Amino acid sequence: MSIERLHKGPRMSQAVKHGGTVYLAGQVALDAKGGSAIEQTRNILDRIDKLLAEAGSNKSKLISATIWLADIALFNDMNKVWDAWIDPENPPTRACVESKLAAPDFTVEIAVIAAE
Repeated sequence: MSIERLHKGPRMSQAVKHGGTVYLAGQVALDAKGGSAIEQTRNILDRIDKLLAEAGSNKSKLISATIWLADIALFNDMNKVWDAWIDPENPPTRACVESKLAAPDFTVEIAVIAAE
């Protein structure tokens, strides 16, 4: 079985396709750095939509999502955007935890796994 890596860098790939599954790296809001949790979540989900499409998938094929919040108090704001975005007929499994993120300008990070 082949492995296809999208947007490879020296440290990581943004997406990896293998065995009919698409694995996305944790996405942060590069275009909404320092913005509110709502703005960051919107930006992240836009990035996820684009990466999934490039990999031949979409949000209706999500299997799993992991969400990290710099402060769990952002849970409701993040969920406002998530709930409007997610395909209600095909919700993935999901975990959401509070965690220190890589840079203080980022308050939300999301990684997903989807079927092709």
